[in-house]
Amino acid sequence: MIKENLNKILAEIPKDVTLVAVSKTKPASDIEEAYAAGQRVFGENKVQEMVEKEALLPKDIQWHLIGHVQTNKVKYVAPFVSVIHAVDSLKLLIEINKQAKKNDRIIECMLQMHIAEEQSKFGMKFDEIIEVFNSNKFVEMQNVSIIGLMGMATFTDNEEQVREEFSNLEGDFNVVKSHFFKFNENFKHISTGMSGDYKIAIEEGSTMVRIGSSIFGGR
Repeated sequence: MIKENLNKILAEIPKDVTLVAVSKTKPASDIEEAYAAGQRVFGENKVQEMVEKEALLPKDIQWHLIGHVQTNKVKYVAPFVSVIHAVDSLKLLIEINKQAKKNDRIIECMLQMHIAEEQSKFGMKFDEIIEVFNSNKFVEMQNVSIIGLMGMATFTDNEEQVREEFSNLEGDFNVVKSHFFKFNENFKHISTGMSGDYKIAIEEGSTMVRIGSSIFGGR
């Protein structure tokens, strides 16, 4: 079923939208099945689980760390991670830059913006993101590449609310792009949308969707 589910979703989403297959809690055998079907981008939300799977699986997989990450865990994924989505503080970005430098790498990152009603969700407010980009410490970083913004909508059945949250993020992305990354082609991604709302997310500007249960089944 994994191959069928993958192909169904890939047929639905535009070619310029990246599908991150969220494999958290799933065994390596499920990832191998998706890999055999052509999928190469996988998302994990726990550092230890990602490290264990990376050791077992093909080396051309692009690993996306999509969950909240503590600064003291960055060193474990720095040698191989492709993208860190949920960067929610300057402190974390500084640590990613430090560990990337140790590994002679440039790590792609996205800043997580708090767009949901729930206070329990991580992410920065718009003015906090602006503070990061205005800081001298950010300007001096040479081992991170900011490729966009990430957000998680409110968990609700109210589609209009979800649409508005995604739309607001796209608006903030455009402001950040015009002020700080106008001539930087790497800053081009909005990471929003999961199994339940990815179609709305794409309509509201998402370029990267994180889909798990619709590919691998329920947890």
